[in-house]
Amino acid sequence: MPEIKVTPLGAGQDVGRSCILVSIGGKNIMLDCGMHMGYNDDRRFPDFSYITQNGRLTDFLDCVIISHFHLDHCGALPYMSEMVGYDGPIYMTHPTKAICPILLEDFRKITVDKKGETNFFTSQMIKDCMKKVVPLNLHQTVQVDDELEIKAYYAGHVLGAAMVHIKVGSESVVYTGDYNMTPDRHLGAAWIDKCRPDILISESTYATTIRDSKRCRERDFLKKVHETIERGGKVLIPVFALGRAQELCILLETFWERMNLKAPIYFSTGLTEKANHYYKLFITWTNQKIRKTFVQRNMFEFKHIKAFDRSYADNPGPMVVFATPGMLHAGQSLQIFKKWAGNEKNMVIMPGYCVQGTIGHKILNGQRKLEMEGRATLDVKLQVEYMSFSAHADAKGIMQLIRMAEPRNMLLVHGEAVKMEFLKGKIEQEFSIDCYMPANGETTTVTTNPSVPVDISLNLLKREMALGGPLPDPKKPRTMHGTLIMKENSLKLVSSEQALKELGLNEHQLRFTCRVQLQDPHSDSDTLHRIYTHLKSVLKGYTIQHLPDGTVMVESIVIKVSSSAEDTNTKVLLLSWSYQDEDLGSFLSTLLKKGLPSGLC
Repeated sequence: MPEIKVTPLGAGQDVGRSCILVSIGGKNIMLDCGMHMGYNDDRRFPDFSYITQNGRLTDFLDCVIISHFHLDHCGALPYMSEMVGYDGPIYMTHPTKAICPILLEDFRKITVDKKGETNFFTSQMIKDCMKKVVPLNLHQTVQVDDELEIKAYYAGHVLGAAMVHIKVGSESVVYTGDYNMTPDRHLGAAWIDKCRPDILISESTYATTIRDSKRCRERDFLKKVHETIERGGKVLIPVFALGRAQELCILLETFWERMNLKAPIYFSTGLTEKANHYYKLFITWTNQKIRKTFVQRNMFEFKHIKAFDRSYADNPGPMVVFATPGMLHAGQSLQIFKKWAGNEKNMVIMPGYCVQGTIGHKILNGQRKLEMEGRATLDVKLQVEYMSFSAHADAKGIMQLIRMAEPRNMLLVHGEAVKMEFLKGKIEQEFSIDCYMPANGETTTVTTNPSVPVDISLNLLKREMALGGPLPDPKKPRTMHGTLIMKENSLKLVSSEQALKELGLNEHQLRFTCRVQLQDPHSDSDTLHRIYTHLKSVLKGYTIQHLPDGTVMVESIVIKVSSSAEDTNTKVLLLSWSYQDEDLGSFLSTLLKKGLPSGLC
């Protein structure tokens, strides 16, 4: 039996370093190629030696697909293609292709230029890597080769994020990447066809969470920011440059306008200008409201939000600063946090998930003394708030996607083991399908039942309708009788008459025969007449004939009577029928074995 193998090299029972290998129909595909935010050593990148110990990856992979531009999904791409060695196609959407190199270069600058790390990719490597990218359009089927085809679907989450449907022959896999099933202020909700894949590989970051109403969360966020500003404190909001940042900027911009607030709002790094440029460029990827109002007013041109300069962090008085990156693991957000951490008037709002090992994760778990570089300790006195403005699907959203796609099997990645275990139980209970959650380096093998498409002749369908009952419903399988013929590599189900005609064959009649003995003292002709009378009284609605040749016919069933040579009172009945009347034939043989009623004339 054919099978599909799935092995996570990253994001198996973990969040970060997404990299999943899929073997399907003799093809090998790498889904995402991310880095882990919580590590600064070799564990930062996926372990590509799993694929091959020596040599380039090109010989072992048919293609690489990147779901979106977040570094935990694309951060190891230049390392994989330029340092380990891969020359094959890398597929991603147009916005991802535009934004990915900017984030990679920004990350390289922090790691190499500021931290002085050596074993790392260069700017040139990023450029060379991006030359291998083949851009994808939504809902467009792309032939990677003669057998492998891929199709991208809108995933919400961030600009350009896509889910991908991978198909080889009749086998298929859907990989969600990160997705969001609820629309937000700047993006729409994820959507996919009822494609019924063999495996749906889904993220499960918020596997046990059902989020409260978005409006309540937004009101709570604005209230906390406002209160801190009113008491003269500073608010730090660590974000990634694209996605949640734009969402919260739109929210604060409209609130500042409505409340006529004067405290400054800043956005760190030059990334935001580039980010907003790409939102304008790829406006079709945003939600309907933004697209509609785009002509009169661009939502991404902010009146109250200004570019941040490093020196502003020491300015007295209240302010709000959006700083990158989002988990406080490096960069400007960490620098500002160090400066503001000692003042209880200040506040840090973590608007999304933080990977284990990052400062963000530590302070959210209540750590108040942090060990920084050079053994220095930092006392955390500012207020720490967590508010999920995460653009990931929650448990309800994951269930919703399963209903949409109707997969045969489910596989969870990009989540914590305990939470995955809970969701796995829920999925298996509600959908009666197998759900897997492999750890990194562990292979899940799923046996597939290849479905063979068959055309049905119109005459056969009309005959089925004439026999009564509705036409076949995809949810309720129905048996249809016909002849399966193969012509020019395609299968067709037709009536037996049509099959004989098309194949130029003569019909052969197959008949079943059966002997039944019964005791009857009458002559053979009288016994036959008594059988005829008995059947007339029992079988209403059937055509029963007593023929001159000394036989009784019931539909296609023929009944003959002869006496036994040893005993004339023992009659031998010979029943014969065609296969169409098999049920009626077996009913008659059982009936006649019981003998004839005594009162028959």
